[in-house]
Amino acid sequence: MKLTKPQKEILNHPARFKVVVSGRRFGKTYASIASLAKHASVPNSKVMYVAPSYRMAKQIVWEDLKAMLREKNWIKKINESELTITLVNSSIIMLRSVDNPDSIRGLGLDHVVIDEAADVVHLDEAWNAVLRPCLSDREGSALIISSPKGRGYLYDLYQNQKRLDNWQSWQYTTIEGGNVTAEEIETAKAQLDERTFKQEYLAQWIDYSGLIYYAFGDHNIMKRDDLLDPNTMLHIGWDFNIDPGCAVIAVKTRFGLHIIDELEMYGTNTQEMCAEIQRKYRNRRSIAYPDASGSARKSSAGGITDHIILSNAGFQLKVGAVNPAVKDRIASVNSVLKEDNIRLTIDPNCVKVINGLSKHVYKEGTRQPEKDSGLDHFNDALGYMVNHLFPLNIRPRTNHLNPLGQKARRTF
Repeated sequence: MKLTKPQKEILNHPARFKVVVSGRRFGKTYASIASLAKHASVPNSKVMYVAPSYRMAKQIVWEDLKAMLREKNWIKKINESELTITLVNSSIIMLRSVDNPDSIRGLGLDHVVIDEAADVVHLDEAWNAVLRPCLSDREGSALIISSPKGRGYLYDLYQNQKRLDNWQSWQYTTIEGGNVTAEEIETAKAQLDERTFKQEYLAQWIDYSGLIYYAFGDHNIMKRDDLLDPNTMLHIGWDFNIDPGCAVIAVKTRFGLHIIDELEMYGTNTQEMCAEIQRKYRNRRSIAYPDASGSARKSSAGGITDHIILSNAGFQLKVGAVNPAVKDRIASVNSVLKEDNIRLTIDPNCVKVINGLSKHVYKEGTRQPEKDSGLDHFNDALGYMVNHLFPLNIRPRTNHLNPLGQKARRTF
């Protein structure tokens, strides 16, 4: 079996870490086997195929892998019980599963293939605590390949190409794999529900049920180095918490806002948050859009309210007497995120903001945002700012007094 054009593109790309999401029958298994063989062709290499379970590891690639290597006359020894193949060039290919991480820990690897990564339970722990360390001493590489299933940690890894060197990602539909006819795909489309078809055949990131920020997508994530002028005014959405305190830092663009930074601090107070922003952005003019409850909340030992602390630190405040309704805040954020009228973009390094927008859901059976995951903090901070700058219903605001006893300016 020959490699298809997409498979060749993946295998020949020089990136160290590769993430591939694809539709059903794209050819993930053959691409995985070819990647193992390519890296094992270097003498004395150690390469590993990892599946969500031992059974999957054996069923998906074991027989096909042996057949390919026998055809090449590369095999020196096969250990059926350990699913290990030793090649004539002293390289070793191992099959393992993440449901038995102890069989992987401590090994030094030149290459690892993680197949059906979206099905790996706790993929973040498997990658960060087990597999990534195995690649360090030999400066090994990785191919992470799967069909997409919601915006879990695989989605985070897929986004790494936008913020980290040596990462590259691909997204291929079933038809682009070249192994399934257009007629068969049309038949599947007619038989399957839209959500399943988009995920399984079009390799789309289908949102979780009840996703709050449904308008968010890859179209909102981009680098904008042209917006880093140190003289530009900062706009800061602020959520007052102790664990954690969160701030979303943005600059205005011609069409809306671009998030350039995020700040998350634990065991903190508003004064420390102010000091950290001033340290990072020395002498920058800044407007803060805080939680309205800060007019009464006192996080400092001196009993000064959070809003007065911000004002004393030099931040210009834009805040009403009460917070906007949660549904209005969410609606305003979705409005600036939507693809046909993008007014909010985010630097790929702002992973906490991206995680919050891509994964925050409503409590099951309600329209109340879920709070146990901690994803709400950055979303709240962002929402205060966006709702102030881009309110859905533009009308005159009541003249309220700010913490210094001055009339608040209109903010639209």
